[in-house]
Amino acid sequence: MKKKALLSRRSVLQTAGLGMVGAWVAPALAADKPQDEPSKPKGNIKQSICQWCYGNIPLEKLAAEAVKIGYKSIELLTIDQCKTIKPFGLTCAMIRCKSISDGLNRKENHDWIEKELRTNIEFAAEEGLPNVICMSGNRPSNLTDDKGLSDEEGLENCAIGLKRVVGLAEEKKVTICMEGLNSKVDHKDYMYDYTKWGVALVKKVGSPRFKLLYDIYHMQIMEGDVIRTIQNDKEYIAHFHTGGVPGRHEIDETQELHYPAIVKAILDTGYTGYLGQEFIPKREPIQSLAQGFRICDV
Repeated sequence: MKKKALLSRRSVLQTAGLGMVGAWVAPALAADKPQDEPSKPKGNIKQSICQWCYGNIPLEKLAAEAVKIGYKSIELLTIDQCKTIKPFGLTCAMIRCKSISDGLNRKENHDWIEKELRTNIEFAAEEGLPNVICMSGNRPSNLTDDKGLSDEEGLENCAIGLKRVVGLAEEKKVTICMEGLNSKVDHKDYMYDYTKWGVALVKKVGSPRFKLLYDIYHMQIMEGDVIRTIQNDKEYIAHFHTGGVPGRHEIDETQELHYPAIVKAILDTGYTGYLGQEFIPKREPIQSLAQGFRICDV
């Protein structure tokens, strides 16, 4: 995503989901035209909506439309937002965190991140939600920065921080997921920008309740080879996100990834979790969400 053209997920996090992303306009005359009975979804993979991409659609409206389409979750929500969608029969597949750039790779962040994770894990357990998210944090942007640290030291620090809270996650049966992001286009200096770094961290933490959020959009930009990576690293992955490459828009034929094949590969691993749609629509948002759902409903 071009920083000058679009708001980033980082900016949405900073404004508590109140950005101008995904402005919703009701489709003209949609209610006045008879429509064919929609085909019943196959439902082989549970699909979720990343709310930050649709921040200008009231959450209640987004939830109602999600149910109509067949989505089972809206994710990257606060605890209060999780309560808002519950009456619609929706879950939250991933509770959000406060920061992307300030993460577990710096020890000075460990106290507040541990507190945040403990709060989110306790709530997730009470509500039967599967996952909470955390971030690695950024590398130093300036190599002379006296706060600089290597990827190896950052990985070690992440492991130390996660071990402070992973016991609770095991007890409560909630999975902590760390998301990999691209540092080439959207998140300059983000430390966990290659799958191999994330896999090494999962091995170091050594808990079944710490795994990776594999973002297909981000990892296509950084390393490609998406299907082989999913196949080889399936045991380390607990959640997936989508997005069209380039641009992070709709996941149709306007971009380079073939999502039906990717979703089939995910299902072939025995995956039973959620697939989060995390694209920023260029067209009418609800129609694009419906199209994305159909593309991935293999």
